[in-house]
Amino acid sequence: AVSTPEPITYRPNTNTQPVARILAIDCGCKYNIIRWLVSKCGMEVVLLPYDFDLEGIEKSGVDWAGSGWKGLFLSNGPGDPTMCGKTISTIQYVMKTYPERPIFGICLGNQLLALAAGAKTFKMRYGNRGMNQPAIDLRTGRCYITPQNHGYAIDTPSLAACNFHPLFLNANDHTNEGIIHNEYPWFSCQFHPEAMGGPEDTGFLF
Repeated sequence: AVSTPEPITYRPNTNTQPVARILAIDCGCKYNIIRWLVSKCGMEVVLLPYDFDLEGIEKSGVDWAGSGWKGLFLSNGPGDPTMCGKTISTIQYVMKTYPERPIFGICLGNQLLALAAGAKTFKMRYGNRGMNQPAIDLRTGRCYITPQNHGYAIDTPSLAACNFHPLFLNANDHTNEGIIHNEYPWFSCQFHPEAMGGPEDTGFLF
């Protein structure tokens, strides 16, 4: 299995209090993403199984490792994002219940955020893979060289009805490389800003 079977908590290796506690849904999360969130961002990360029943545990009222969380991270992972029904349901619960809390997704997390919002994804003919995929920041026009490894992509026109718009665009094939909500602090990228070794130009997304 690519997902943790039970929640795991990661904390900064210092005596200082973490900046905040966040939840991370593990669909195959790379350890370097956790390192970025914990070591460079100072977060306490509670890593959850892909099928974790967040709504159920919160409605039960029991105290658990993720109590008081302030944001949600959606991890990378393999396969067709439409098969991740339980994960998508959890994202939708968070979007409906805590619209003010940030959501950030990487790779598969980008596609899952789009699906949770009501957009569509599609299987690419070849996929985008390697350490030198060009992604254009549509806010500034700046092009970043990014590491990627994915075979599915967001159907960009389907975002229009979901109150999301594209954040990044692949300069080669013009497929979606990220999305951002028009009102709430929800965004994601298709590439890997944490990749090692590789460019860290997009580390600001964390």
